[in-house]
Amino acid sequence: MFADLTLPFNEGDVTYYLSLYIQTVATLGFFPTNITADAAFDAWYVSQTCVHHGGIAAIPLNQHGHPMYTRDADGVPRCPAGLRMEPTKQFQHTNGYCAQRYQYPLLFPNKTGQSCDHEQFQKGEGCVKDINIEKGGLMRVTMNRDHPIYKGIYCQRTSAERINSQSRALGIERPKVRNRRSVRNLNTLTYIVINTKALLRVRSINRPLIADIARAAFLAA
Repeated sequence: MFADLTLPFNEGDVTYYLSLYIQTVATLGFFPTNITADAAFDAWYVSQTCVHHGGIAAIPLNQHGHPMYTRDADGVPRCPAGLRMEPTKQFQHTNGYCAQRYQYPLLFPNKTGQSCDHEQFQKGEGCVKDINIEKGGLMRVTMNRDHPIYKGIYCQRTSAERINSQSRALGIERPKVRNRRSVRNLNTLTYIVINTKALLRVRSINRPLIADIARAAFLAA
């Protein structure tokens, strides 16, 4: 593991991300190309950290209870009737991204005279959809999650589950200490133990391989 952050249990998983990402970049000395995580980390700014480096965020789509709109390949939404919606204005969203408003094509930019049975059309305004048009926001909703590259990267997430299992075995879920600072210290110690064990396993695997390579080189000489 390259980064370490401890927050209270009432904090959502995604609130850890940016701090851990910054620590990871500082440790590695370069930006990771791809990242993978479970659906709790499905946020536009998570994808944004990958899209500028030619990578992807292999994370399942999480609509967080919002209705799913069909999108074209370029990210433009279609209304419930299946019509490609029309862009009307851009604005800065309160969540920190540039947004594009799309509205019902039978009413914008001009009324076509056609009708629709949808309740929003009956109200006179038609369907309205505000979408995130940041590169990360568009990647998040247009990514092909059935693609072999996505699946191959996402499969690597199992390593996080193995680390979680080891952490639980070491008592990380129920630390018997009295304050937050002690919890953080105990968690950091847990991560150090896991990393040390991983390093020892790698060395034990590599030792005979290195010996074989050295023996082959000696015989070849």
